[in-house]
Amino acid sequence: MRWVVLLGLWFAPSIGDEMLAAHNAIRATLKLPSLAWSGKIAKAAQQWADTLVKDGTFHHPAKLAWGQNLAQFYRDEHIPDQVVYGWASEAAEYDYKTNRCGGICGHYTQLVWRDTKEVGCAVARREDREVRVCDYWPPGNYVGRRPY
Repeated sequence: MRWVVLLGLWFAPSIGDEMLAAHNAIRATLKLPSLAWSGKIAKAAQQWADTLVKDGTFHHPAKLAWGQNLAQFYRDEHIPDQVVYGWASEAAEYDYKTNRCGGICGHYTQLVWRDTKEVGCAVARREDREVRVCDYWPPGNYVGRRPY
């Protein structure tokens, strides 16, 4: 657990606080509106993360009402900044001018989708495996549309 100082007081921010701050830091670099945290969406993300860990699988659900980013790690616990900045690193594959991706960039474009207003994230662990899920409302990544 990480501890931070705020106004001279030490506290341990929640995973949600850290995930939201990391998302909004990335969005701020593009002058995009900040996301708000949604407990309802976080609850759905937690249910999906728990399912993936329990089943030993890693995939998006067949039907999903919102956008979703997934990450999985083995052996080490990852801090929220690492997860979000990992998704954001896909920006190198995205060409805004042509609105094309030269590799994998869907995590990044969902993260910076201008019309997205809310996010909820969760983590589930089992033995040496960690799964992170972030769900977004409204979803992004519509073919032919620019993320911002």
